[in-house]
Amino acid sequence: MRLLLAEDEEDLSRALVMVLKHNNYSVDAVYDGAEALDYLENGGNYDGVILDIMMPKMDGITVLKTIRRHGNSVPVLLLTAKAEIDDRVEGLDSGADDYLPKPFSMKELLARIRAMTRRQTDTTDNVLTFGDIALNRSTYQLTGPENPEGIRLAGKEYQMLEMLMSNPGQVICPDLFMDKIWGYDSEAEQNVVWVYISYLRKKLTSIGSQVKIRAARGLGYSLEKDNA
Repeated sequence: MRLLLAEDEEDLSRALVMVLKHNNYSVDAVYDGAEALDYLENGGNYDGVILDIMMPKMDGITVLKTIRRHGNSVPVLLLTAKAEIDDRVEGLDSGADDYLPKPFSMKELLARIRAMTRRQTDTTDNVLTFGDIALNRSTYQLTGPENPEGIRLAGKEYQMLEMLMSNPGQVICPDLFMDKIWGYDSEAEQNVVWVYISYLRKKLTSIGSQVKIRAARGLGYSLEKDNA
């Protein structure tokens, strides 16, 4: 899953990014509200947002109200040192999905992220199917003809296959994979996309699937049935 973290305390931000990436999230980190709004309105889709209220240039509540007014329903968790009841009510009334006062434990933060993104997933199909394969969005299990029990995909494998299965037959360019999964600030080289495509092809073969990941030279990759 891809998250946007908007937190102006850089030491805390770096610690959060490290923990989140360790737990298989892709993270874009920004340090002020104006940049957060720019990423949310121009940076593509996120599965969740961790948004500090007290930030320079634009406060988190203003960011939240703006994206909600523009129809963006991405799940938002507010992080703030402000713990008064009125502040919590304002945040929730502005469209936040949850509220976590500082200081907080990393375990609680991770649990709340799981909860808010799970609620979002519950509004869509929990199991994606294409051809002879099925991908469970909750467990990351991929099943096929020769493995009905399924194999669990690693975080980035899951994210890439989910993108492909959500857009069957459509060519997805490497840049889009990089932006969606590795994030804007990633130092990873674009050939990492090919590496993970190779991993997925091996996984599809291991479960006896006839589904193939096709390469369109110079364009990207698409998911197709073998007889397509």
